[in-house]
Amino acid sequence: MTSISPFLDRKLARRFRTYDTDGSGFLERYDFEGAATRMGDEFGLAPDDPARERFVGLCVGLWEHLAAVADADKDGRISEAEYKSAFAQGLLETEESFDAGYVPFLEALVAVVDADGDGRLTVEDHIRWTGSLMNVSEADAREIHRRLDTDADGYVTTADLLTAIRAYYFDEAPDSAGSWLLGPLDA
Repeated sequence: MTSISPFLDRKLARRFRTYDTDGSGFLERYDFEGAATRMGDEFGLAPDDPARERFVGLCVGLWEHLAAVADADKDGRISEAEYKSAFAQGLLETEESFDAGYVPFLEALVAVVDADGDGRLTVEDHIRWTGSLMNVSEADAREIHRRLDTDADGYVTTADLLTAIRAYYFDEAPDSAGSWLLGPLDA
């Protein structure tokens, strides 16, 4: 069982809230489908667009994985306590399985968001995808983009996102870009 530090606990609570798109206090399949659908709509993709279908499928797959490992009482929804417990048991995020889980998701996300196909996301792209997928405010999205843009070229790449996501879960440094991946943490 993995020990969850107070700092990681705050980050997991923040991540839980970004999954809980309807604010019900539980994660449900609708949260994942609805978020993926909103993002596809935000970027003007038709329901049968292959990039959108792939992204929605990956989001539903993420829900199914979370439900399988975290829904301890099998009620079809996941509480924050269940989410954190599954993480502590190593069932959600481990360094060994990290890239296998996140690389396809990020590739599918970039396929939806990156209209010009250059593999780089502008600050406007970042505002739109984080807002539609996770309800991140524009101000927070701008700051997140600034922090993730480590070479200050105005763009964030899939590699930048993967590095920040890894840091979010495995880096205890409060000033790391990963710590700000989803905006400010509650105290």
